[in-house]
Amino acid sequence: MSASDKLSIREKVGYGFGDTASNIFFQFVNIFLLYYYTDVFGLSPAAVGVMFVAARFWDAINDPLMGAVADRTNTRWGKYRPYLLWMAIPFGLMGYLCFANPDFSELGKLVYAYATYIGLMMIYTAINVPYSALMGVMTPSSEERTKLATYRFVGAFSGTLLISLGVRPLVRELGGGDEALGFKLTMGLLSAVAVILFFFTFAWTKERVKPQADASASIAQDIKFLFRNKPWIIMVIAAILTLSNVAVRGAVTAHFFKYYVGDDGEAVFWFLDKTSLMLTSGSIAFICGIFLTTWFSKTFGKRNSLMALTLLNGATLLGFFFIPPDAFGAMLAVNAIGSILAGPTPALVWAIYTDVADYGEWRFGRRATGLVFSAAMFAQKMGLTIGGGLSGWMLGYFGYVANQAQTPEAILGIRLLFSILPGILAVANGLILIWYPLSDNEVAEIEAELKVRRQTGNPNPTLA
Repeated sequence: MSASDKLSIREKVGYGFGDTASNIFFQFVNIFLLYYYTDVFGLSPAAVGVMFVAARFWDAINDPLMGAVADRTNTRWGKYRPYLLWMAIPFGLMGYLCFANPDFSELGKLVYAYATYIGLMMIYTAINVPYSALMGVMTPSSEERTKLATYRFVGAFSGTLLISLGVRPLVRELGGGDEALGFKLTMGLLSAVAVILFFFTFAWTKERVKPQADASASIAQDIKFLFRNKPWIIMVIAAILTLSNVAVRGAVTAHFFKYYVGDDGEAVFWFLDKTSLMLTSGSIAFICGIFLTTWFSKTFGKRNSLMALTLLNGATLLGFFFIPPDAFGAMLAVNAIGSILAGPTPALVWAIYTDVADYGEWRFGRRATGLVFSAAMFAQKMGLTIGGGLSGWMLGYFGYVANQAQTPEAILGIRLLFSILPGILAVANGLILIWYPLSDNEVAEIEAELKVRRQTGNPNPTLA
C-alpha cells in the first residue's frame, strides 16, 4: 500500500459522521417506529406490516436506479459526495415529518404514514447509496477500507448509542407526559443533528479512485454483470437475513420491555429506565466490539470472522427466550456478550462489499460501485421489510392489543419475535457465508492487478 492510498484520521472521522447521521434515523425508525405507529399514532399492527411491505415495491426500482444514477454523476466534487450536500436537508425534514403526529382521521393517518414513510425511504436511499459507495472510491486499498469501515461503524453505533440513551428520556422530558409531542420534538432535534453531521462528511472526505470512463456501458449491462458476481449474490442473501434479524428484534424491543419485563418508564439507573439501559449498555458493548474488527480481520480473515461472530451472536439471541422477566441482570449480561460479538460484523460486511466492487471491476472491466452498494442496500431494506412485516403481522396473529394487559399468547408472540426468530435468522446468515468465495489473499491479488490496469488505462477484464 502506497502512502497516497492512506487516509487521514480527519477524513476517517468525517466519513464516520455520515453513518452517525444515518443511524440516528435508522435506529429511531427500527426501534421506535412500529411502537409509535401502534401505541402513539393509533394504527393497527397488521396495517403497519402491510405498509412496510408495500413500501419495498418502490424500493425495488428506486435503490438500483439511485446507484446507477450516482455511478453516472460527474461533478467537481466527484460522483458520490455531492449527494451528501444536496440531500442532507430533505433527509432531516422527512424524518421529522414521519413523527409529526397530525390530527387526522384513522384513514388520513394511514395515508399520511404511507406518504411520509415511503418518502423517508426514498430520501434515505438518495443519500445513503452515494454515502456507502463513497467508501469504495476514497482509497484503492482493501486494508485501508477495512480501517475506514471501522471508523464508519464507530460512528454508526455512536448514533445508535445516542438513540438508545436519549430517545426515551427526551420523549418523556420534551413531551411533558404527552408521548406524541415528545416523539415529534425529539425527532426534530435529532434531525437537525443528522443534517449537520452530513455536512461535515461532505466537507472532510475526498474521492480518489477514478474508474475508467465507459460511455457505452448501459444500466442493463451493469445489472447483468452484477448478477454474474457470485460474491455479491452471497452477500445480498446474507444482508436480507441480517436485517430481517435486526428488524424483527428491534421492532418489538419496546413491546418486550413494556409488556414482558414490566418496564413502567421509571428510572432504574441514573435517568434510564430498563429499556433505555438495555439499549445503551448494548450500544456501548457494540462499540467496544467494533474496535476488535482489525484484529479479527488480520487473524482469521474477513469472511471467517464474519461467519463465526454471526453464529455466536445468534446463539445469544436464542438464549434470551429462556431468561425469565425478573432476571434483568442476566438480560443485560447476555445482551452485552452478544453485542460485543456482533460489534465487528457491520464493518466487516461493508469492507467486503468494497472487495466485491473490486472483483466486479477486475472480472468485467466495469466498476459500478454505486450499483453494488445500492443493490446491497435494497437487500438490507428487504430484510427490514421482512422483519418489520413479520413483527406487525405476528403481533396481530398472537392477539396483541396496544396499551392493554397482554394475553399469555400475545406475550409468547413478543418473546418469540425478540429471541427465537432473530436467532434463527442470525444462524442462517452465518451458514450462508460458507459459500462466499473470496479469500483475503485473492482480494490482495485483485487489488494489485487493478492498480496496474488503472495506471495503464487498460481495463483488460478477465471474463471466465
